[in-house]
Amino acid sequence: MNRTDRLYALVEELRAVAPRPRSARWLAERFEVSLRTVERDISALQQSGVPVYAEPGRRGGYCLDKARTLPPVNLTPGEAVAMAVALRRMSGTPFQAKAGSALRKLIAAMQADDAEAARELAGRVHLLTDVPGRVPMSRAIASAVTAGRVLRIGYADREGAVTTREIEPLGYIGKEEHWYLVAWCRLRDAVRVFRTDRIHAVSVKAEVPPARPFRAEDLDIPYGVVTQLSLS
Repeated sequence: MNRTDRLYALVEELRAVAPRPRSARWLAERFEVSLRTVERDISALQQSGVPVYAEPGRRGGYCLDKARTLPPVNLTPGEAVAMAVALRRMSGTPFQAKAGSALRKLIAAMQADDAEAARELAGRVHLLTDVPGRVPMSRAIASAVTAGRVLRIGYADREGAVTTREIEPLGYIGKEEHWYLVAWCRLRDAVRVFRTDRIHAVSVKAEVPPARPFRAEDLDIPYGVVTQLSLS
């Protein structure tokens, strides 16, 4: 059994007995590997976002939070590769780091033979672009909205003049070339849109800002059509 198949089998084994634990020794014997290998595999699953935790005690071991895992997903290999192509476009967006973990979770939840077929198909797909990659987005900016904290930033306007501001993040706007952070600007006492590649020297404050509505009519964008993202 290769490592990819073993990681998938580990998740399925823990899901089958959840919420009861399986000891590292039991798992090592089950998959005919060393204790160290099991520990490395569990660590890899945890780092990819799989909710595995250690239960202490004589009868403890590794447990899976069954309520927070996906059952086997009936994605076809073509659907999985289509999602991988779409997620590759997340580079330079607030969701770049999450895109990789989301794809790994979906592949891990697929049937083993479908997952292998998807990897085979993906190996035959190559992407060509003549557009320079987007500027990498800092973690503070990428998590600004979900973190719910005031940011102190240095912001450069189109002429390069930098101002220091405290902002309350509200949302994001995405374009092909750039992403923007929408925030309440305390310097201007109004909603402003900040191009993320012009944001410098970001620091996260401990202050939690007051709840503010995020309305499309507040954006006042003079060009393009603004479409709200939907999960349906």
